[in-house]
Amino acid sequence: MKKVILDVDTGIDDALAISYAIHSPALEVCGITTTFGNITVEEATRNTLQMLELLGAADIPVYQGAVRPIVRELTGKARLFHGENGLGNVVLPPPVTAAQPESATQFLISTIKANPGQITLITVGSMTNLARAIMAAPEIVTLIEQVVAMGGAVTVPGNRTPVAEANICADPEAAAFVMQSGIPLTLVGLDVTMQTLLTREHLREWRARDTPVSRVFADMCELYMDAYATVGNVRGCGLHDPLAVGVVIDPTFVKAVPMHVEVDTSGGASDARTIGDRRARPAQAANVQVCLKVDHERFVQHFLRHVMGN
Repeated sequence: MKKVILDVDTGIDDALAISYAIHSPALEVCGITTTFGNITVEEATRNTLQMLELLGAADIPVYQGAVRPIVRELTGKARLFHGENGLGNVVLPPPVTAAQPESATQFLISTIKANPGQITLITVGSMTNLARAIMAAPEIVTLIEQVVAMGGAVTVPGNRTPVAEANICADPEAAAFVMQSGIPLTLVGLDVTMQTLLTREHLREWRARDTPVSRVFADMCELYMDAYATVGNVRGCGLHDPLAVGVVIDPTFVKAVPMHVEVDTSGGASDARTIGDRRARPAQAANVQVCLKVDHERFVQHFLRHVMGN
């Protein structure tokens, strides 16, 4: 089993990714760290604890992370897509468990150092926790197995601005720092995630399954799909964060291309754009594996088989 840490800003697709990872026989979830993005970090921590309890996985430790970006002010929540509480306005019981006293940054550093070459970090929110961990302990760059990050829009339009994707927008400077750090990084961006589709027919199947988990997920995703419909995606919603988990489970779900990628942090209309250069130039060697193609049907079927467990 591959040892993974999930770094989340638990909204709807984060919740799906958490369930997918927990139920995958290929992964051992060593812990979950939280950050801001879809919602505040405090809300993300609460939602993560609630999801773990719903899934019967409350023994997985949760570590609260960054409150704000490393340079900028905190931006607003993604209420349209994730609801006021981040979980599609589905009301779950207050968590009976609590986050660990150790911070997300401390946990990342200590776990990577204790398991050299064995930890894969899956980030599906801002990259702030990882950036802070590298700043505090640069040696983890060579000790981690890999980072798989849901973020960016290298060859397609953005979803936060015409050119920029939401997770990169959440903390552009953190993303830029991580990409320049030398850490082994695979970017699972809108280039591929928008090709993965969860449909209303899938939600009907979940409702027919009629379990506590399937009912909650169907209710959450109903709001998510309604939000997608308002921007023209009437067939369903993209499985953004679950695809990042899927790439760790089975890298053949995607085709990745080495590129030199930078994040535009200059401000203005192009702020937080992920700029990829495929030309082979020594001065700008490839620093990121960018996913450009996805076997979407095979991935979606695998996701559906595992996301609810047995």
